[in-house]
Formats: sequence, C-alpha cells, structure tokens
Amino acid sequence: MQSDDKPTNGQPINGQHNPNFLDLLNQTPPQRFARLRAAWRESWEEGGFLHQRWEEIFQARYAGWHEIAVWIKTAGLLAGLSLIVMMVDAAGDIASATLAGLSDVQATDAGDGSGLWGTVDHPIRAFLADQAAHLTVAPAALYAFWQLAGLLGLIGGFFGNAGARIAWTLWGLASLAMIWSAAPAGGRAAATGLAALMWAFASAFALRGLTLRPIVHNHPPQFNPELHLHATLPAPSPAGDDFDDNVHPLQR
Repeated sequence: MQSDDKPTNGQPINGQHNPNFLDLLNQTPPQRFARLRAAWRESWEEGGFLHQRWEEIFQARYAGWHEIAVWIKTAGLLAGLSLIVMMVDAAGDIASATLAGLSDVQATDAGDGSGLWGTVDHPIRAFLADQAAHLTVAPAALYAFWQLAGLLGLIGGFFGNAGARIAWTLWGLASLAMIWSAAPAGGRAAATGLAALMWAFASAFALRGLTLRPIVHNHPPQFNPELHLHATLPAPSPAGDDFDDNVHPLQR
C-alpha cells in the first residue's frame, strides 16, 4: 500500500505537488551564481586580489625577510607562536610525568652504599633525606629533582647550551658538597674524590668544545700608502695688469 504523500508514476496525489531540492535549486535566481563566478574569475586575473596574494606567496620563497609581504610574516609568526605554545605545554606534561615517575622511587632504596655508584649515591640520598625533614617536601621529590637537573645539564651541555653548562657545573659542585657533608668521616675524602673523577669524566661530554684559552685574531695591519698634497694656487691677476704692484718696469 502506497503512502498518500508520495506521487505515483510522477503524478501528484490529491492534486498536491511537493517540491524537492532540485526544484528549489532551479528556482534560485541565476544572477547570484553568475555574480559569484564573475567575482571569482576577476580575483584570479592579473591584478586581482587572489592573483596578487598568490604571487606574494610564490615570491616569498626567494625574497628576504624585509621583502616578504606583511600578511605572510604575520601568519608565520602566529603559526610559530602556536607551535611554541604547544611544545611548551607538551614539555611541561612530560616533565611533570617524569618527576612523578621518579618520585615513586623511595629515597632510601639502594642506600646500603655498596659498589662505586652506591659510594657516591648513598651520601646524596642521606643528605637530601636529612634536609627534607626540615622542609615541606618529600625526600623522593628532592632526589628526583636532583637527578633531572643533572640529566638536563648533561644533555644540554652536550649540545653546547651555555645555561645547561652552567647548571651542570653548579650541579657537580653541589653534589660534591653533599657527598663531603654526608659521607662517613673515615671515607669522606675517598668518596668525594671518586665523585669528582666521575663528574670530570661526564664533563668531557657535557663541556665538549669548551676552552679557556683566549681567542686571538691575528690580522695584518692595513696600510694604504696614500700621499695627499694640498697646494694653494695664487689668484689670477686682473686683466690689463701684467705686473705686480711691487715690480716696476725698467725705464730708460
């Protein structure tokens, strides 16, 4: 049984005709689409708005920064700032997750001081645990931050970052001070010396390429043998006066 709302064999039922989408589209005035098409073609013709923007994009590949169109610079700066914001946000999430993961490790784990690494690491753990008792921070958080600071200083210093190299130097000095303070009195010097050697070996990577020698630029002196002569010529005597006032002609 067919519905009363649908036509049968293309014929309307009950004398009513329901227009579809194509019928409505055909009833739209064609002048609107003609104007849009004409405006689109004109904008892509030589001297048009879109044609000029395309030419500016094409020329930006070979032009310098000062020759690039202002709107391209603005779009590039906005895209760069958006990328930096996303990278900083992602780096913050990664750093937060790293600190949270490192904080799960108890500061007293592997604290027996056995082995070379235990001899260096145990005094640092003990020193941080003793200091955390007087602070509002967990010992594990202090130890995790100490590990993260050393890792960032090592990696950043390897790539030549000046700030990371300064942080690496301060991190090493602070580590030696903590080991000297918390190591047993009988083996304090040995533990500190061993830590200094380990720090020196690691500094070969963190401070690679760094030199304390002054940079001397030997440039030969530039000498231009130019002689400048300034001569003052006497003013020409007026016409008809062939002799100077002080010189009289010889009279017979």
